[in-house]
Amino acid sequence: MHQKDLRAPDIVIGADTIVTVGGLILEKPVDKQDAYRMLSRLNGKEHSVFTGVAIVHCCTKDGQLDMEVSEFHEETAVKFSELSEELLWEYIDSGEPMDKAGGYGIQALGGMLVEYVRGDFLNVVGFPLNHFCKKLVELYYPPRREDVQRVKHDSIPPVDTFENLSDVEGGSSDPAQGNNGGGHGRTEGGGDTGQASADRRGPDSNGTVETPPPFPVGLLELIDGFKASKALFTACKLKVFDVLKDEAPLKAVDVAGKIDASVCGTERLLDVCAALGLLEKTDRGYRNTELTDLHLASDGEYSLHGLAMHNNDHFWNLFADLELAVREGADGAFGRKTADPVQSKPAKLQFMRAMHGLAKLTAHQVATAFDLSRFTLACDLGGCTGALARALTREYPRLKVTVFDLPEVIEHVTCFQPEGRQTERISYVPGDFFKDGLPEADLYILSRILHDWPDHKVRELLSRVSSSCKPGGGILVAEMVLEEKPAARGSLPASLNLLVRTQGRERSLPEYRRLLEQHGFCDVQLAHVGDGLDVILGTRASPP
Repeated sequence: MHQKDLRAPDIVIGADTIVTVGGLILEKPVDKQDAYRMLSRLNGKEHSVFTGVAIVHCCTKDGQLDMEVSEFHEETAVKFSELSEELLWEYIDSGEPMDKAGGYGIQALGGMLVEYVRGDFLNVVGFPLNHFCKKLVELYYPPRREDVQRVKHDSIPPVDTFENLSDVEGGSSDPAQGNNGGGHGRTEGGGDTGQASADRRGPDSNGTVETPPPFPVGLLELIDGFKASKALFTACKLKVFDVLKDEAPLKAVDVAGKIDASVCGTERLLDVCAALGLLEKTDRGYRNTELTDLHLASDGEYSLHGLAMHNNDHFWNLFADLELAVREGADGAFGRKTADPVQSKPAKLQFMRAMHGLAKLTAHQVATAFDLSRFTLACDLGGCTGALARALTREYPRLKVTVFDLPEVIEHVTCFQPEGRQTERISYVPGDFFKDGLPEADLYILSRILHDWPDHKVRELLSRVSSSCKPGGGILVAEMVLEEKPAARGSLPASLNLLVRTQGRERSLPEYRRLLEQHGFCDVQLAHVGDGLDVILGTRASPP
């Protein structure tokens, strides 16, 4: 537009709308059957409508186009009534759903499907006009310094005047209402709020009225975050999501009977899970969301139930002693407490379930991060249940994979092999990669292994791999790779785990490249495959 007309447009507005329910994004249906699937998902449930808006403010300076971009999104909650099959198909046959996000248009016939709307109605139509107009005001009429409200007095007012000003600014002439119902100017904790309110919101020495700080929603959610985690862990431990996967919807009294718990306690737990978005609650009872069926039921193909239980039974107790860990470090009592004790069979199986769930989520991405078709024999060191090995053999028909792990791990791998899908191209060999000879291979894999060990143990392991790997062979490392900037923040999950880990650490790409090159690997390449996971491939160089 600027090149054609030799002038900049004033503003360019971009916007698009999606509908979300149960963690899924619903766009426009591709056909009637797709529209039916969308509307069935929304039937009787509350969902969210999001519109994202970008405003490009343009101007011309010295013949050059200058742009300033602001963006925002608006969310509106919409609840569908319980609708019959006949009504849904009648609406679909009208043709209206076919060009609408989520398969309905609230401004037309689709309005008959809606029980209530909470938020901006026009946002559901497709554009949040009110929010947009507020953004235009900010864009064209930013507040001037002289417009800031000031309170002027001919002389210094008495103390009671300041108190009255605080009451007025708080939106009430009743002092008791300014204390959130606490009365007498005191908080629930017994602190005096009257003077603090005057200090923060009353006029300063220049007469300028100060505004209160933004409400710290994110900080409060962080403070309460452990409660949500414990509620999730408890629901997993009681197999709530398993019960609701097999039979749903169920009332709280029915769930309580199946998990052998009190009705009142069960109902509270179910309500919390619904508030967390893990369950859907209707008049007929509770049911899992699709995300919950997939990841939190213990028999789901991509279940993280084992990971939740490992965090509950292992890490929860470690973090309860976090103060001790910070004060004493790896050499103190905490380090001795966490020094890899001999695990019972149930604890070992729980750990394997946790690792199996994580590995299945990322196995395909790791297997396809690089073209590995030149390799014919791979060895997955510490490969646990073989989840990555199965992904590799599916992707590369010529590849055979040996899973090499401790004997107490290998003896349980049959618990994790899918029925009817065993492959002769995967073998399991027991051993300790620090003590025993490594199986022969032309590709050695270390997936989520190196971060568990300190530098001297990593060098020892890489030396053993290097000795076993022939020139032209490769090493594949899957880890969370730190950014190279000195002040860069690491991955939050990795940083949290390091708080209670007595050895090991995350490393940057230069560190990994240096380690691999020192052990005879060259042409070190990096591929980002997902949130918190990267894959490094190195080639064994020929000896000089």
